[in-house]
Amino acid sequence: MRIKQRHVPGALPDLQGVPPLLTRIYAARGVRHARELDTGLQQLQPYHGFKGITAAVELLLDAIEQQQRILIVGDFDADGATATATGVLGLRMLGAAHVHYLVPNRFDYGYGLSPEIVAAAGELSPDLLVTVDNGISSVEGVAAARAAGMRVLITDHHLPGEQLPDADAIVNPNQPGCEFPSKALAGVGVMFYVLLALRARMRELGHFDHRPAPNLAELLDLVALGTVADVVPLDANNRILVQQGLARIRAGRTRPGIRALVETGRRSVSQLVASDLGFIVGPRLNAAGRMDDMRIGIECLLAPDQTLAQQRAQRLEELNQKRRQVEQGMQQDVAQQLQTLDLQQLPFGLCVYQPDWHQGVTGILAARLKEKHHRPVIAFADAGDGLLKGSARSVAGLHIRDALDAVATRNPGLISKFGGHAMAAGLTLASEHFERFSAAFDACVREHLSEADLQGMWVTDGELAENEFQLELARLLRMAGPWGQQFPEPSFHGRFRLLEQRLVGERHLKLVLQPEQGQVSVEAIAFNVDLHQWPNPTIRLADMAYRLDVNEFRGRESLQLMVEHLVAVG
Repeated sequence: MRIKQRHVPGALPDLQGVPPLLTRIYAARGVRHARELDTGLQQLQPYHGFKGITAAVELLLDAIEQQQRILIVGDFDADGATATATGVLGLRMLGAAHVHYLVPNRFDYGYGLSPEIVAAAGELSPDLLVTVDNGISSVEGVAAARAAGMRVLITDHHLPGEQLPDADAIVNPNQPGCEFPSKALAGVGVMFYVLLALRARMRELGHFDHRPAPNLAELLDLVALGTVADVVPLDANNRILVQQGLARIRAGRTRPGIRALVETGRRSVSQLVASDLGFIVGPRLNAAGRMDDMRIGIECLLAPDQTLAQQRAQRLEELNQKRRQVEQGMQQDVAQQLQTLDLQQLPFGLCVYQPDWHQGVTGILAARLKEKHHRPVIAFADAGDGLLKGSARSVAGLHIRDALDAVATRNPGLISKFGGHAMAAGLTLASEHFERFSAAFDACVREHLSEADLQGMWVTDGELAENEFQLELARLLRMAGPWGQQFPEPSFHGRFRLLEQRLVGERHLKLVLQPEQGQVSVEAIAFNVDLHQWPNPTIRLADMAYRLDVNEFRGRESLQLMVEHLVAVG
C-alpha cells in the first residue's frame, strides 16, 4: 500500500473567505471558481436538457387530470427506496389521487421491470406504470406491460444496453441523445427532476391559480439520502441536491422516517453530514432489501408520524444487525478459501462463491474484499434453478459494467444478464459457468490493470503542520462538504510516535499520537485492525493516513484522528 499526495494546481482559485488549507483542498478536487461552491437551489441545472422530459410530463399530467391509477415500480436498494418514496409523495403533492408502489423482492423476482413483475403489477390494474432507478434494460418487461394495456414511463440512471425498451417515455441522463449535463444523477435525482418539470407544466396550465404550488424542496432529504447511499459521483449538481437535503435535515425539517433512522444510528440530526447518510442511514435502509423486503424501508420513509417511524426504524436496525452477522460469516468463509494463496497468486479479477451465501449480502462482501485486496471483485450466491447471482465492485481504472459487456461479447451465452455502473454491477449466470466466467473475467481485468494498479494507494491532501491539529479545523472540514464519491473527504498523512495503544470494542485500536517532528499529542482510533499485529508496545513509530474528526463524549467535543491506513516503521 502506497500513500500519494493529491495534486494541487499551481494557480489556486480565488475563493474569498475560504481559509488557505480548505482552498487547496477544493482546488485539488477540481474547483476552479467560487460559483462551483454555491449550493443554492438556483444553481441547479434546469430540467429542460433531459431527453424525453416533455413526453414524461404529459403522461403524468394526463394520469393526474383523469384520476388514473399510477403504479411506481422501484428497486430494492436505498436509491430505489428513496426514489419510490419521492415519486409517491411528490405525485400526491401534485394532485395524483391514486398512487401506489411495488418493489420486487430480490429473492423472488430479481432486479428491474421483469415480465414477472409486470404480471404482479397487473393485479393492481395500473393505467400508468412508472419505474424509478430501473427499467432502462427492461426490454421484455416493458413489452409485457404495454401488451397488457399499461402505459410505461421509465426514469432511471443506469447505463443502457444496445436496445432501449419501447416505453411511452424514457428519462435517463445516460440514454443516447440526452443533453442533460449531469450524468451522475442517482435514480432519486432523476425522479425529483421529473417532478420539477411536471410542476412547471402544471403552473403554466393554471393548476395553481387558486391553490399554492407544492414545495418540492420538502423532498430533498430523500434526494440527499438516495444520492449519497448510491455512491454516485458528487459533481456540482449532486452537491447542491445533497447540501440542500442536509440543510433541511439539520434544521429539523425532515420526515419522521429519516429522523428515526438517524437517531437509531446514534447520530445527531443537527450535526448530520453526508458521510452519516452513507455509513449510518443508508446501510439501515438497505438492510430491508438485503435481508427481507424493501417495502419495510419504504414504509419507514413514508411514515406519517414519529412513533410509527421509530417502530419501523427499529425493525430495520434488527435487520441490519442480522446482515452484519451474516457478512462476518461470509468474510470468514472467504478468508478460508484464500488462506493458501499469497497476494501474488490472487487473480487480477477475483470471483468468489459459496453455495450457502446470502444473496442480499454479496454486494457488501465484494466491497470489503475490494478494499482489502485492491482489485475488482465479484461475489456470487446461489439464486436457485441452477443460477448464480453476482455483485461486482471495481477499482479505479476498470469500468466494471463495460468489462462485463466485453466478457459477454467474447463468450456468447456465458452471462445470462448483467447491468450496472462504472464501479458496481450485477450479473446472473448458470452455476456450471462459474469457473469459465472467473477465468474470462480475470483475463479481461488483466488487459486493463497492471500489477502496480493492484498495490492499492491512499491519496491524501498532504501533511498537516503541528498547529493544524485543532478541533476548530476538524469542525470546519466536517461541515465544508458535502464530501463523497469523486469529491472525497479531506485526508492527510504523516509519521507519528505512538504514545499509547489499547483495544476497544474487540477489534478497534485506540491511540495517543505525537507527530514525529512535534510536541502536540492527539487521540486517534483505527477500526478493525489486524489483531495479530496490534496492539504492540514494541512499535513506537508508524506512518498513517487519517482524517480529522470531532469526537463527542458526554456532551464534550474533542479532536480525534480517524486512522484509515496504519503501517509500523519502528
